[in-house]
Amino acid sequence: MAQKKIIKTSKKITKKSVAGMTRALKLLPDTSVIIEGLLSKKIEKKQLKPHTIIIHETVMAELESQANKNRETGYLGLEEVKKLRELGKKHLFRVIFKGNRPTDFEIRRAKTGEIDSVIRQLAADENATLVTADKVQSLVAESKGIKVILYEFEQQEKPFVLEKYFDKTTMSLHIKEDCTIKAKKGKPGEWIYAELSKDVLDREAVKELAKAIAEEASSRTDGFIESDRKGSTIIQLGTFRIVITRPPFADGYEITAVHPIKRLALKDYELNEKIKKRIDEKAEGILIAGAPGHGKTTFAQALAEHYLKKNNVVKTIESPRDLKLSAEVTQYSMNYGSNQEIHDILLLSRPDYTIFDEMRNTEDFRLFSDLRLSGVGMIGVIHATKPIDAIQRFIGRIELGVIPHIIDTVIFIKDGTIDRIFSLNMEVKVPSGMVEADLARPVVIINDFFTGKLEFEMYSYGEETVVIPVKVEHATPARKLAEHAIKEEIRKYVGQADVDMISDNRCRVYVPVGKKAGLIGRQGQTINEIEAHLGVSIDVIEGAEKSSKPSKREERTDTLAYQVKIDKKNVMIRLSPENAFKEIDIYLEGEFLMSATTSKKSMIKITKFNQTGKMIMKAVQSGEALEIRGSS
Repeated sequence: MAQKKIIKTSKKITKKSVAGMTRALKLLPDTSVIIEGLLSKKIEKKQLKPHTIIIHETVMAELESQANKNRETGYLGLEEVKKLRELGKKHLFRVIFKGNRPTDFEIRRAKTGEIDSVIRQLAADENATLVTADKVQSLVAESKGIKVILYEFEQQEKPFVLEKYFDKTTMSLHIKEDCTIKAKKGKPGEWIYAELSKDVLDREAVKELAKAIAEEASSRTDGFIESDRKGSTIIQLGTFRIVITRPPFADGYEITAVHPIKRLALKDYELNEKIKKRIDEKAEGILIAGAPGHGKTTFAQALAEHYLKKNNVVKTIESPRDLKLSAEVTQYSMNYGSNQEIHDILLLSRPDYTIFDEMRNTEDFRLFSDLRLSGVGMIGVIHATKPIDAIQRFIGRIELGVIPHIIDTVIFIKDGTIDRIFSLNMEVKVPSGMVEADLARPVVIINDFFTGKLEFEMYSYGEETVVIPVKVEHATPARKLAEHAIKEEIRKYVGQADVDMISDNRCRVYVPVGKKAGLIGRQGQTINEIEAHLGVSIDVIEGAEKSSKPSKREERTDTLAYQVKIDKKNVMIRLSPENAFKEIDIYLEGEFLMSATTSKKSMIKITKFNQTGKMIMKAVQSGEALEIRGSS
């Protein structure tokens, strides 16, 4: 960024008079000026001609402390002092050190201005001109009659030091000592790891780049040093997120810069009306899940802008702040505020929706949960390899029974698109696979949002919380026969009933309103006798209808085109390319045969030596009606 100076003194010295007195200047810079490297730049440009530069020992102590913690600002400051000594030999001025190192009291009171006060006092005692980039320091010095030069910065556009390595397809840049510069190019799910230069960078070259990035971040209004630890620094600079790691935390100096390649609106995701309605009217506890680099943050940005256009108040919680949103959206940094502070601010400022990007540790999950239970609409971004993994990360952090009140929708992003959506609710029921009615308990039900299929059940089993995938079984001829026999027996008691076999030894019976008590009998005597007679466990449901079965032709109209190939071992069914990774059902003469999931190449492979394979092969060879339908 281009830098311009504004010179202020207690005697209102003009720029012309300053130029006339520069040869006799005795300068005393504070820490802010040393870190920014301003004095050496001004001396090299002959804008300042000091005869003496006095550096307070408190400045050196602070720079030494920061360098010992491996912080870039400490190294930048020490390099500046070293450079001033070298310039002194060339331009004939002295660099001397005066004052005492700060006491414990001064260190503890540093944030209240105690160390600044010590530096000002030395400037007054030495009759030196204080040089600072801190406006408050300048005003206090002026009020005490101390001569001051204040440098303020006017921000002007200039290319970021790493920007030359980025083009429209570059997702991230990877620089490490003793390695060539590499980049990920492409888009989520379709990228290559390309070498950008044959030159190998040594440690000093990478350190210089890191220093230049840190210096630029501290001088730009759109630059933030989000985190500065002993082994790492996280910087947000415009649209770039930069992570710098160094020994001993890492085995060498490394810089990773990430830059969004595309900004999408919600309409670009081509959502159907069902999910649009869910987002606009019901979903207020949303998890956006996916693997790193697959487009979670891009979708979160689109969702935030969508809610903003709907006249909602939207805020974000980030670490670092890398969401690119309208100025109306306030972005809070976890690195500069405690969880309690963010909690209090959000409840007092009353946002309609808050984007939490990204949730990593237990405190993040608890903050998300507490804000959601307080009535704030929450959208959390979380790393997960499968949709269920995002929900499982809440287990153990919050009570199981509270999860459906916190999360109602999970949107899984893969390769930059919405791959799956889960919805959550809770029921008191006997978990799938169990038989005895006295095993009923609260169960978190996880359904596929588009198909309504039950995918997972979460419940307490002993002292453990278990997550069980539910396999939906299709009715076999034996089960259909059992359903008919049970229905005939039940009708003896209630006149009208319907039966749904859940497993070989368990079923649901649907009866009209008012008929349940008669079927149960006093203290359950009647239903117990029926169960003993039939040899199955019966769940009685009043006032509901049996759900439609996938084998019913009238419910399934989405027939797909296919080709069949038979080789020595397999029957292979190939569908059109858009049906890759799709759940399909296979019907033979209108009767359900099996379910399957297509491969990446939209293919289903079935061994021709098992019963199903033999039936399909025989049907194809004899010209029987084989149908492939999209699973609902």
